[in-house]
Amino acid sequence: MTEYHLKLPWPPSLNTYWRHARHRHYISEKGKAYRQSIIQIIQQQHLDINTPARLKISIIANVPDKRHRDLDNLQKAVFDSLTHAGFMLDDEQINDFRVRRGQQERGGSLDIVITELGEA
Repeated sequence: MTEYHLKLPWPPSLNTYWRHARHRHYISEKGKAYRQSIIQIIQQQHLDINTPARLKISIIANVPDKRHRDLDNLQKAVFDSLTHAGFMLDDEQINDFRVRRGQQERGGSLDIVITELGEA
């Protein structure tokens, strides 16, 4: 099993990542900037792999401050950005994921472990 370790920036909230207007959904400027930062990280680490494998993803969410935060939607922007960056083909490939709260860290970050479980 191949395993990847990534340190990603804290994602924007879903309320600021997606926008809705005239019955359309689109990604905000903040969302586009986040996507671009993930693309750069994936390219810098030479991980543009477009794996078709089933995946297991573990996220440790190092929160940016003491505010109360729900972790249940944290992965949406991350999975979308990883797909857009060419790491995986689609977030449908994810068989198993877990999000845990980590330590408070200035600016916040995500420690991610992605494990390939085998072919789709």
